[in-house]
Amino acid sequence: MNQIKTSAPVLSTRGLDKSFGSLVVAKDIEIELPQGVRYALIGPNGAGKTTLINLMTGMLRPDSGQILLGGEDITALDPEARVRRGLIRTFQINSLFPHLTPLEAVTLAVCEREGISRTWWKPVWTYHDALDEAYDILKSLMLAAVCHRQTRELAYGQQRLLEIALALATKPKVLLLDEPAAGVPREESAELFTAITSLSQDITVLFIEHDMNLVFRLASRIIVMVGGRILVEGTPAEISADPRVREVYLGGAAHV
Repeated sequence: MNQIKTSAPVLSTRGLDKSFGSLVVAKDIEIELPQGVRYALIGPNGAGKTTLINLMTGMLRPDSGQILLGGEDITALDPEARVRRGLIRTFQINSLFPHLTPLEAVTLAVCEREGISRTWWKPVWTYHDALDEAYDILKSLMLAAVCHRQTRELAYGQQRLLEIALALATKPKVLLLDEPAAGVPREESAELFTAITSLSQDITVLFIEHDMNLVFRLASRIIVMVGGRILVEGTPAEISADPRVREVYLGGAAHV
C-alpha cells in the first residue's frame, strides 16, 4: 500500500454542480486529491462517477463551481489545455493504433509532448531520446517483452496497460482512470492494478472500479458517490465500517 502524503491538493473541486434538465448528476461536489495518493471512486450505477471525471477533464462544463489543478482555476479551460497542464484521462487505444507496436505508439506520444511529432519526414527511430523514454515507460508497466508486437496482438489487459503508458508519456500530474479493468479477465486485472499502484508517487491517481476486492486492497483512500453527491470519503477501513456504505451497496445486509 502506498504511503499517503499530506501535501496540498494537486486537484480539487469546489461546489461543483451539473444537471441535465431536472436530472441532477453532480451536486455540491467538493474533493481534494493530494499528490501521490491512490484514490478509488465508487458508487452504484448512475451515481455520477463518470460524470465527475468528465467535469474534471473538461468533457462537460459544470453549471456552477470550480475545478482547480495545483491551485489554478481550470474550470473554463478546454480538455487539451488541461492535458498540457498535467490532468490526464486514459483513452481506449485498441481501435486507434492496432497496427503500431507499443514502442512506436508511446514514442510518438513522447514526440507529441516535446513538439517534434510534426517533423513527419523523419522516421520515429531517429528520435533516440524519445525511444529510450518510451521503452522505460513500457518496462515500468511490464510491457517491455511485447514492445515490438502490434497492439492488436496484445492481450486485453496489456492493451489497457498501454493506455496508461500513453498517458504517462504526457508526464501527468493527475491520472484519471474510468474502469481501467473493464473487460479485462480477472487473472489479468490484479496485475493491471499492481502496475497502477506502483506508478511514481509524483502522480495522483483517481480510478473508478466496481471490483470491491481490488478497491479495498489497492486504494489508499476511497470516495463514495450516490445520486450525484459525495456520500463519504475515507480510508478503506473507514469505508468498510461505514453503515451508510453498506446500506447503499447491500441494503445493510452484509459488510462491504
